[in-house]
Amino acid sequence: MMRAAEKLIAAKGVENISIREIVTNAGQKNESALQYHFKNLSGLLKAIHEERSAQVQAERASMLTTLKENTPSPSLREVCSLMVGPTFTLARNDVSFRRYVKAFGHQLAISEVSPLKMATQGGAGGSSGHQLSQLLRDTLPQCDDETYRRRLEAAITLCSASMYQQATKTNAFRGQQSDLFLNHLLDALVGLLSAPVSSETLSLTEQS
Repeated sequence: MMRAAEKLIAAKGVENISIREIVTNAGQKNESALQYHFKNLSGLLKAIHEERSAQVQAERASMLTTLKENTPSPSLREVCSLMVGPTFTLARNDVSFRRYVKAFGHQLAISEVSPLKMATQGGAGGSSGHQLSQLLRDTLPQCDDETYRRRLEAAITLCSASMYQQATKTNAFRGQQSDLFLNHLLDALVGLLSAPVSSETLSLTEQS
């Protein structure tokens, strides 16, 4: 049922599907099957996000291990690769994960809730998420806490919107063009996070 829901949401949007559609597409005979396993649609969506989050955390942990073994002091770009690389790799290797990104990838970008709060809720990405956060903070010592928070929120929004847009393409996450997409995104993240704080921003910060 989780895979059926992802496929339907990717095609129609979460606001345009029904429990009956999900159950039917999952090959079940009645709606009580969803209620039995997940209680309601919200329970089903929560289970989907938890499963996919666990996959991302495991992939990021693997990438972290490799990075630490090969690079004692990783660059900002290498650390940024841990922000987007796990999702990109999973989507490249698994069509159902590509559907998940298409179904939900834009949520952080359009939410009225802080994207940083949404991204860190439910365990803050697990152990690998905490390690990534520490590595990222260590590579940006020039940013005070408020500047770092604002830029991280902008970076999360950029990643969310960009991954969603990539997921809508015909050859999403595959081939040379998707590799080019990933590298442009990494370049943009490095620029966003490491740019000097302008005099205009400093002036406004002092007034606030």
